[in-house]
Amino acid sequence: MRVPKPSSTVRTLVVALAITTLAGCSILPRSAPVQIWRPETGTLAPSATRANFSLRVGTPNVTGMLDHSGIVVLPKPGEVSTYQGARWSEPPALLVRQRLVDAFMAANLTAVTTDDDHFFADYSLSGNLRAFQTEYRHGVPVIVVRYDALLRRSGSRQPLAFHSFVITRNATGAQVPQVVAAFGAADDALAHAVVAWTLVAVGHTPPAPAPGADAATRP
Repeated sequence: MRVPKPSSTVRTLVVALAITTLAGCSILPRSAPVQIWRPETGTLAPSATRANFSLRVGTPNVTGMLDHSGIVVLPKPGEVSTYQGARWSEPPALLVRQRLVDAFMAANLTAVTTDDDHFFADYSLSGNLRAFQTEYRHGVPVIVVRYDALLRRSGSRQPLAFHSFVITRNATGAQVPQVVAAFGAADDALAHAVVAWTLVAVGHTPPAPAPGADAATRP
């Protein structure tokens, strides 16, 4: 007695059902949820005096892990990692650029633009973001932001001024929210220091130092 073979259509349905069943019973671990963070910024008081020049703020150049949105941490010297389950809302270069733009707008310049715009500006600010990270020093998480700033008159290849800013802030704890809060304080201090330096470089009186703005800088 011959047993009829299942048709190709039946075989296809059986295979599809088996694949669907296996997919539903997958033992692969699910991806852990990722929290998106953005450093909080302090309140900027607008300057009462007008700085009569316009400025284009360029996106800082970055390399390595700073070219991504991970929150970089050095748990020990020479070891570079990122916080698991957390990342920045934007790459660090854009976070720093936006903070600089906000600070220059509060300084009451004639106009503030970025390298995304195509407007003329009297001066251009560019630079390299060399560090935007947490470093553990003697067991304490310390935020380190280093920005090498270069100021030029528009249309000139000759630099008007150069300065390397190094900002450090201790985090109040090792948890991500505490680290992010310290990043916000460091970003604020950097922006205020860069604005003051720029105003001096172009011949304007800088604003009074912000409370607690004890940024370390290098000439």
